Amino acid sequence: MLETKPNVATPVAELRGVVKRYGKVTALAGIDLALQPGQLTAILGPNGAGKTTVVKLLLGLARPSGGSVDLFGAAPNDPATRRRRGAMLQIGKVPEVLTVREHLDLFASYYPRPLPIAEALRRAGLERFADRRFGELSGGERQRTLFALALVGDPELLFLDEPTVGMDVEARRALWQEIRRAVAEGRSVVLTTHYLEEADALAERVVVLHQGRILADGPPAAIKRQAALRRIRCRTLLGEAELAALPGVRAVTRDGDRVELLVGDAEPAVRELLARDPTLIDLEVRSAGLEEAFLALTATPRGVDAAA
Repeated sequence: MLETKPNVATPVAELRGVVKRYGKVTALAGIDLALQPGQLTAILGPNGAGKTTVVKLLLGLARPSGGSVDLFGAAPNDPATRRRRGAMLQIGKVPEVLTVREHLDLFASYYPRPLPIAEALRRAGLERFADRRFGELSGGERQRTLFALALVGDPELLFLDEPTVGMDVEARRALWQEIRRAVAEGRSVVLTTHYLEEADALAERVVVLHQGRILADGPPAAIKRQAALRRIRCRTLLGEAELAALPGVRAVTRDGDRVELLVGDAEPAVRELLARDPTLIDLEVRSAGLEEAFLALTATPRGVDAAA
């Protein structure tokens, strides 16, 4: 097993000036991206931003229209390179008639030094389901099986595409712990997720793609600062039109008699709120989270799928 983090000076994967076109559609417009060893990088972006294309290029499932892609200094589809990475993809299909253990035995045979099957089962929380057919599993159990298949080869680089879809809160948190453990062991992880909370909780680095370009790149805290947003919550008699007209307000959300304002600069909005509604109560001001920063940076309406 991996035990120590490798030298961070050499990227495990690199895209240099990468362009990818599908007919007349440009999915990637000349991006540069280097993934560092022992780091979890979350790649986020609205639909059509280019996230899936980046992952396909890194896995050797697609070729760039321009620029170059390296994995461990070699071509992504090189057999030796493929044995050093594991992938959990939503587009992946496995036979439903095989049991969880049979799937793990098969996948382990593809790698020179796989994890023991018992360890892969334990880390995915699948001990009780080892002899159950894949087709008999629930959605969350299938996700855990796909995670175990990605991990069983003891890879240096792990791709996780929507790893916790269909899981309840307890199972999701347990998988987060295993993902953190994988990073602590020195693995590099590339994560795409619908859950912005997940990226905020796990990622050391967030890359935001928009219209085929890198819009923001840095730690989650830096992404939040770049958006420079604050969240104001209160109970007020003011209507939504009045609230939207306050200085710096970018979005208004109402839940009963409570409202939430997303603003660039909180102080002018708060002063105006208090002046217009002396009965205002339960005022709360805090920094916006990664979700709000993401929506502000990409100008994507609330509720749009963020990591497809």
